[in-house]
Amino acid sequence: MTTKGYLANGLFGLGDRLVNEMVAKAVREAVPGLDLYVPQENMAINDKSSYANSLAIAGADIDALKASDFLIAVIDGVEIDSGVAAEIGAFSMLNRPIFALYSDTRQQGRDNAKKIDALIADGTENQFAYRNLFVIGLIKQNGMIAASIEDLIEGMRERNIAIKEVQSVNK
Repeated sequence: MTTKGYLANGLFGLGDRLVNEMVAKAVREAVPGLDLYVPQENMAINDKSSYANSLAIAGADIDALKASDFLIAVIDGVEIDSGVAAEIGAFSMLNRPIFALYSDTRQQGRDNAKKIDALIADGTENQFAYRNLFVIGLIKQNGMIAASIEDLIEGMRERNIAIKEVQSVNK
């Protein structure tokens, strides 16, 4: 039986497309025989010189979510991409693992007392990024949040996704 996964992220800007390519490549190398659905690769719904309506897009992505054993969701950005949040919500109803990648550098320094004190003294001095807690809760119910692609793959390994040993995912 083939392991199936779904990679959720924005896909319209260059940065998102490049991140998707990096994550997909690393995960495909780490999981032998993986069938990874990446919406930006589905030209039936994402060829922007062509046409796909909202029902076609929703149908293709929901079918892929239902068929997937796990979801990888990139939750970077000013806010979690609305499509990614919807995919997390839909997939969470299947009670299958969700592996989120949150690489925002503002996570660093959480142990810095000056940052905490500044936040307590003045809420506008928040040096940390906020994520919607409902969406974060859906991820944590049956998954995990990683700060790097390497940590993401390690988290998948710890949850028994068939990962082979790799030297580095950033080759």
